[in-house]
Amino acid sequence: MKADFSKPYDPKETEGKIYQTWLDSGYFNPDKLPGKRSKNYIVYMPLPNVTGTLHMGHALNNTIQDILIRYHRMKGFRTLWLPGTDHAGIATQYVVEKDLRKQNISRFELGREKFTEKVWEWKEKYGGIILDQLKKFGVSADWSRTRFTMDQSYAEDVFKTFIHYYEKGWVYRGLRTVNWCPKDGTSLSELELEYADAETKLWYIKYSPEITVATTRPETMLGDTAIAVNPSDKRYKHLIGKTVTLPIQNREIPIVGDIAIDLKFGTGAVKVTPAHDILDFEIGQRHKLETIQVINERAKMTAAAGKYEELKTIEAREKIVNDLKEMGLLVKEEKYQTRVAKCYRCGTIIEPIPSNQWFLKMDKLGAMAKQAIKSKKVRIRPKNFEKTYLNWLENVRDWSVSRQIWWGHRLPVWFHEPKCIPKKGHEKDSAKCEEMVVSLIKPECKYCEGKYVQSDDVLDTWFSSAIWPFGGLSKKDFENYYPGNALVTARDIINLWVARMIFSGLELKKKVPFTDVFINGTILTKDGRRMSKSLGTGIDPLNYINLHGADATRFALIWQASGQDIRWDEAAVMAGRKFCNKIWNASRFVLQKNTGIAKPSKALVGKTSADKKILKKLAAVKKQTGKNIENFEFSKALHDIYDFFWHEFCDVYIEETKKQEGGQEILFYVLSESLKMLHPFMPFITEAIYGNAGENKKLLMIEKW
Repeated sequence: MKADFSKPYDPKETEGKIYQTWLDSGYFNPDKLPGKRSKNYIVYMPLPNVTGTLHMGHALNNTIQDILIRYHRMKGFRTLWLPGTDHAGIATQYVVEKDLRKQNISRFELGREKFTEKVWEWKEKYGGIILDQLKKFGVSADWSRTRFTMDQSYAEDVFKTFIHYYEKGWVYRGLRTVNWCPKDGTSLSELELEYADAETKLWYIKYSPEITVATTRPETMLGDTAIAVNPSDKRYKHLIGKTVTLPIQNREIPIVGDIAIDLKFGTGAVKVTPAHDILDFEIGQRHKLETIQVINERAKMTAAAGKYEELKTIEAREKIVNDLKEMGLLVKEEKYQTRVAKCYRCGTIIEPIPSNQWFLKMDKLGAMAKQAIKSKKVRIRPKNFEKTYLNWLENVRDWSVSRQIWWGHRLPVWFHEPKCIPKKGHEKDSAKCEEMVVSLIKPECKYCEGKYVQSDDVLDTWFSSAIWPFGGLSKKDFENYYPGNALVTARDIINLWVARMIFSGLELKKKVPFTDVFINGTILTKDGRRMSKSLGTGIDPLNYINLHGADATRFALIWQASGQDIRWDEAAVMAGRKFCNKIWNASRFVLQKNTGIAKPSKALVGKTSADKKILKKLAAVKKQTGKNIENFEFSKALHDIYDFFWHEFCDVYIEETKKQEGGQEILFYVLSESLKMLHPFMPFITEAIYGNAGENKKLLMIEKW
């Protein structure tokens, strides 16, 4: 496409045409890149949810990835940027159920099969929106290889991964207290919780003349099976091994000593309710305590709660507190600041409850993930985020990988029906019928007429995304494009995703999936608040593209991304638009002196002091820009190029050339090299100008850096 310099630069007129030119070239596909390319450079796109639409975080994250890919493509690498979308189990089911409720339909009325069909219909209609939006940003991913985590080939890899862990004895099923979302009706891992500050009360309850406990959740006391104190606490050491009567329930419960107890919390003596607190569950396991469930999956009291049965937890709390007052057992209550765990998708307060779930043992896998960082096989940048990663792995719990929803990868687990009518000749073999089989395909019983029924549970979405760097790749692609080089992601999923991809790659493919992890900054509002559509503080980056163009928006993102938290200032977008105009006008001046950007046949030698100075500075900024990009210092690189182009080239050198004879060759050369340096950051305008230069037959995107 040739630029029309008779008019001011118009991104609306230019960007769509340029992007179509790139698509038509096929050069986003590494297999179609021209020339000999012996080295790979591979980036795995963090999978956006199919429910997602573009926000500022996506814009920054994908701009950084595009800079890396475009730079290495121009450096002669065989570049693959693998795109895809995540099925986002809980989020997508929530969105579709919400849509059905508008029609007064529940998923239970439809049944699992029909509901799943509805989700697929929704996905086909809306699931690709965010990828189309990314194209407007200039994202040069290989769209021909786009993957979806529910694609058949990808799903098979997910199931094989589960079976691999099961056969190694690392996957097991057990009754444990888990984080439960009453609204979504599923368990969640601790990494899927969000915490909100809340003001509540701390109630002090007398369990015996010598023991008073403090609690923020008096409704759970109905399920207490012990009181715990720290063995080093001199106040209670003599009581360990004795029993007290649990108020209201009138059950005898023991006093146990456990080092997990904080001497400074409340009175130093705490109630232990293994069914409704994960730490209490672990204490219960250590001391072989009974688990009594008094809150159910709907956040209501169970029959074990006695007269409080079917009350909502908050209602039960009020009645229990009043009853304790009447019994003279409520010593005092005081205001207390706490942090309440909520579901990361729907915001419902979490209820820890006992549930039969599938777990993945994390001791060996966690050790692998730690060693990858400590041995520097994988580098996390900025380096301070290594601490976040390693701290989580130090005390990591087994991973609860099952979810009680309908949308997702259904566990390859099959349970034998209770009926057991022997097949002919196997009248004495009924004991041989397997109660459970883990298999890719539905098994058949050899000994009886009973059938196997598949588990209703699906796998945690993060379980499937943990194999993203190799999941669903063809055999040929795996051989050519695994492992990769870089992952660019946000800090809130370092443990949810990064650590899990690393141990998955090591365990299943014997190699780390990438060597560099770059944690991009978090974009906040100008006054430092979190950007959120629900809070009314979110900004749609497409609005900036529509008004000022993708290049100006990309400029603004990288220009401000010099630290971890970015206080967004849209003045940077206007600065980016002005810079586009400067590039356009400077290029028009240079190209008016020649029909094309001249490629010197030999090394250029400056004739004047101005020539020599600009060539020297160009060489220095080229070298430094490459170094900055490879060190993930993108903002610094852009600032350097900007200063060179605007101040050294435009303000000084171009003005000097107006006073001297000749010099066109150097003028064109400096412009050419400047466009190359700018291309990874501002690809549309640089490609448009480069295509205007008569001697250039190549697209700028594949020119040599």
